[in-house]
Amino acid sequence: MLNKGSDGTAMVFEPLVVKAAPGDTITFVPTDKSHNSASMKGGLPEGAEAWKGKTNEQITVTVPAQGVYMYQCTPHLGMGMIGAVVVGQPTNLEAVKGLKYPGKAKKTAEKIFAEIEAGS
Repeated sequence: MLNKGSDGTAMVFEPLVVKAAPGDTITFVPTDKSHNSASMKGGLPEGAEAWKGKTNEQITVTVPAQGVYMYQCTPHLGMGMIGAVVVGQPTNLEAVKGLKYPGKAKKTAEKIFAEIEAGS
């Protein structure tokens, strides 16, 4: 969780897309202050539990099911601070593409989906 990414983009998760296997754990580290990680409503595969980390606190999440897990920094969602974990095959990709992404999150989502589609 960064105020500025390696490419100069403001308010980012790096990496933007994380690949994982079912049962892996992902740890979100607030490198810069004022960030959290929270799953996006409707942005998880079936069988996965939603999460909401506290601002400025590290959170570790287990990803049990195959699919795309979309997450956000709640205070900076409109600034495009979202990311994705892809577990196995992106089985719910069309569903997460249909979510509403406010402000700059729409452009970030397009980058995420392009990266997922290029990798599958």
